[in-house]
Amino acid sequence: MSALLVATFLLLLDVNHVFAVRAQVSHISAALQRERNMHTPLYDCPHCIDKQSNTSSTSRPDVKDIDIIVTYSDHSGAVQVRSIKSGDLSASWVWKSPGDVTHDLTKNSLSQIVHDPFPPKMSSRDIVEDSSNDHQSGVEMPQTQASPMHPVKLKRQMLRRERRERRTADLIKQEKEIDNQMQEVAIERARELDTTVRGKYSIWRKEYENPNSDSTVKLMRDQIIMAKAYATIAKAKNETMLYNSLIKHSRESQLSIQEATTDAELHPSALDQAKAMGHILATAKDRLYDCVTIARKLRVMLQSSETNVNLSKKKSSFLNQLAAKTVPRPLHCIPLVLTTDYHLRNYEGKDFPGKEKLEDPSLYHYAIFSDNVLATSVVVNSTMLHAKELDRHVFHIVTDKLNFAAMKMWFLVNAPVGAAIQVQNVDDFTWLNSSYCPVLRQLESSRMIEYYFKAHQSSSLTAGSDNLKYRNPKYLSMLNHLRFYLPEVYPKLDKVLFLDDDIVVQKDLTPLWSVNLQGMVNGAVETCKESFHRFDKYLNFSNPKISENFDPNACGWAFGMNIFDLREWRKRDITGIYHHWQEMNEDRTLWKLGTLPPGLITFYNLTHPLERSWHVLGLGYDPALNQTEIQNAAVVHYNGNYKPWLDLAIGKYRSYWSRYVMFDNFYLQLCNLNE
Repeated sequence: MSALLVATFLLLLDVNHVFAVRAQVSHISAALQRERNMHTPLYDCPHCIDKQSNTSSTSRPDVKDIDIIVTYSDHSGAVQVRSIKSGDLSASWVWKSPGDVTHDLTKNSLSQIVHDPFPPKMSSRDIVEDSSNDHQSGVEMPQTQASPMHPVKLKRQMLRRERRERRTADLIKQEKEIDNQMQEVAIERARELDTTVRGKYSIWRKEYENPNSDSTVKLMRDQIIMAKAYATIAKAKNETMLYNSLIKHSRESQLSIQEATTDAELHPSALDQAKAMGHILATAKDRLYDCVTIARKLRVMLQSSETNVNLSKKKSSFLNQLAAKTVPRPLHCIPLVLTTDYHLRNYEGKDFPGKEKLEDPSLYHYAIFSDNVLATSVVVNSTMLHAKELDRHVFHIVTDKLNFAAMKMWFLVNAPVGAAIQVQNVDDFTWLNSSYCPVLRQLESSRMIEYYFKAHQSSSLTAGSDNLKYRNPKYLSMLNHLRFYLPEVYPKLDKVLFLDDDIVVQKDLTPLWSVNLQGMVNGAVETCKESFHRFDKYLNFSNPKISENFDPNACGWAFGMNIFDLREWRKRDITGIYHHWQEMNEDRTLWKLGTLPPGLITFYNLTHPLERSWHVLGLGYDPALNQTEIQNAAVVHYNGNYKPWLDLAIGKYRSYWSRYVMFDNFYLQLCNLNE
């Protein structure tokens, strides 16, 4: 080892001369030999410090300052090279006599080191073999004892070890913090995950399909469009054969596609058909292509397609509104059979028990205004099934003259256990006349009759479809406007829960009577979400009468389940407010029709918002509602055209309503109303 250090030191000495003049190898060797005799290798030996005072005059020869190249490994393990002067060495580095070196350095070994300054490292096995060979050859290796490590070096090693330990501890701590954060995020996402919505997180949804799964279908549809464009141009230029070929391939491609939306649904021969169409289109392009003509033809085809789409939308809207107004045969049969039995069995003279409860303000009173017997029965059945204190519930049902006998007959035969029932005929309210009610007065005017029954009558399937919904009978029925006259209908009551006939009750509603309305008249669930269902959706804010009195961003709410404080109603004259705005809208410039817009105006700043879980809406038009919200709701509302008793109903929502239908009832079976 000492010989190696001597050779390395002598090699690095005056290295510029070694690399500058390679031709003078013999002179370099002589110079290196002289340097070897003059200087000794440097050792990091702490015990030499004691000898420093005795050897200070002889340990460092009087030579010129020498450049020493030092290599070492930094804390990251990278090899670093640094140049220092021999005069800058610390006192612990001493010059030692060459005679102390056990193995003398020969010329051959020196030249070997010169040519190979970095010899390969020997493995432990090689060292063992080498030592054994030396013993066999009679050469004795001196027994050298490991000198104690210098305190400075020892301290550096301790500092490096401490840094590694601190860094390791910091990394472990950081990893644990990251793991804890990931666990918290995973737990939070698991809580928000709606596992009740089937298929919502399925990998089979269309979002996860191959984005190019319909590339061939799209290609063939584009080919058909171009073929039609070229066919028109070919016909105009009397290219009969090309025209016939384009038309033939268009029909064949259309037959190959049919109703396919993905490539997997195509006929196996579709790809061959697409190739054949490509060839004929290439021929047509070579013979007929003109940029201006093609652009003009495609523009005409685009306009024609837009016209067809708009026409289809109008047809769909018309048929949708028509289906919503149509009464299914079983629902038409039920009131007929009930009315017949009502008169044949002399039920006219019979009345409901519990008349003393009808005007008792300490009980729970419900108001239902409907001409649909089956829907009303579901509302009553679902309410009583979840109600507490069954003998404290009173249902006030108001219907029209046509359905009065059927409604009364149903509840006489199928009276809910414990509840009191009252069925009234709206035509018996003599105070509800045109002199008192602006809506009745407007309906009797010639202009309103013209609007409803003559001016907008459809002469075809699509004409006037935009106005068809405003000719819905519900807008002409006083049952729809009777909600604004609750104090007149029930003068002895203090609070009433108003329920539409297209709702289903899923929880006990009696806590609503204990809600503090904070001086408000109406308790309802707000329906606004971000910019939707606010006042500007229902009212005409271009009219100063509206814009000067109402905030367009005010949150809307919904009829269907409303708790009304009739004492505050009478105190604030809510019916008078309704009459005032209804008369101002005689020309229908403030809002169109219906009861929600005048309701928003009448109860403006007089509505107390209830928790959303009390009333979930949209089951009659929105197929993407949250299933968990529906199941946790106290009341679900089928507002919209897709009522649960119609064939239009959204299938996954129908069960919430049908579970409360008495399918085993004699009258329902007689009318073939089945599950």
